Formats: sequence, structure tokens, C-alpha cells
Amino acid sequence: MALVVIGGHTRNIGKTALAVDLIAAFPQARWTAVKITQYGHGLCSVHGGVCNCAPSEHAVALDEEFDREARTDTARFLAAGAERAWWLRARHGQLAAAMPLLRQVLAGAVNAILESNSVLELLRPDLYLVVLDPRTEDFKPSLRRVLDRADAYLLRAPLESVPWRGVSARQLEARPQFLQPPRAPLPRALVEFVRVRLATA
Repeated sequence: MALVVIGGHTRNIGKTALAVDLIAAFPQARWTAVKITQYGHGLCSVHGGVCNCAPSEHAVALDEEFDREARTDTARFLAAGAERAWWLRARHGQLAAAMPLLRQVLAGAVNAILESNSVLELLRPDLYLVVLDPRTEDFKPSLRRVLDRADAYLLRAPLESVPWRGVSARQLEARPQFLQPPRAPLPRALVEFVRVRLATA
């Protein structure tokens, strides 16, 4: 099994879109796709909102998507050609408690693609792609901790300067970079890069 992880430095920069593009580009991979979400303090992993559950209750939740027409990220995975799609949720800082569920999902996978930064602290993928948008200054602490493990960067805009404090140009230049503006086709060079990595996984 090849395990691909997709991360990003902030919200809404196209991590799911990259996963969808890769699933569609490699339909023969028979992907199992997993979106991983960590909820902040006081929010419930099961319901996604404020809940009266105790801190030890509702710490993790896992749901499989079956409706490819639904308006969810996991439905987009299925519509792109994933064989199975799951949504794994955990309280912030409790992702380790969700690992037994994730490992059960991965045990049945031919190949898997995960959308998460924090999962890098708990497993080692065959390929870790990071989505970056230089137009957005926010930079998640979860990515700072694992940025050096990236195999390549997907840029949503040209990287003319580095806007993130604590991230150096040298650090980013150490890995391949591919440019894919929003809604543009997946770069052919990235497809070939991923193809080689999947073949050697």
C-alpha cells in the first residue's frame, strides 16, 4: 500500500482539491481517502458543535461516506473515483486516540490518501505533499512542526518572497515546487513526480 498525506499551512487553500485531483489522476490506485479534522476546545468530535459531553466522551468519531452527490469533502473524494471515503474527527490534541480507528481503515486499503498535517506526528507516509499559498500569511503550528518532512510543495500562487515568519526560502527551495493556481489542471510534472513515488512505495 502507498500512503499519501496532503497538508497545508492554512484553511481553504485547496488541500481537498489536491486530493481530488490526485484521486482522479490515478484511478487505478483504488484509493481509500480520509479527511482528518481536529476540533478545538469545547467542540464535540461527534456533533461538531458545543456538546455537554465530558472531556473523555466523544473524543473521536469516524464515518464512512456513501453518497457521492453530497456536498461534503468526502463525497468529492468518491466522485473523483475513490473506492472508499472516510471522515475521521478528534478533539484537538487527541489525534493519537483516533489512530486505532485509522489503522483499521488503512488495513483494508489498496492505496490511501489522507488530508492532515498532524497525522505526520503519528505515522510516516510514502509521500507528503504540502499546499502553500504565499498570498495568505496564516501558518498553522501543526505544519511548522513537520514542514521539513515535506517531499514537495504545491503552490497556489508564485512564490516571489516568503511571507511566513520562521520559514526560510532555503527551506522551501530544498524540495520540488509545483505551481497550480486554483481551478487549474494538475501540473503534468507533479503527476509524473507522484507516479514515480507510487511505483516505488
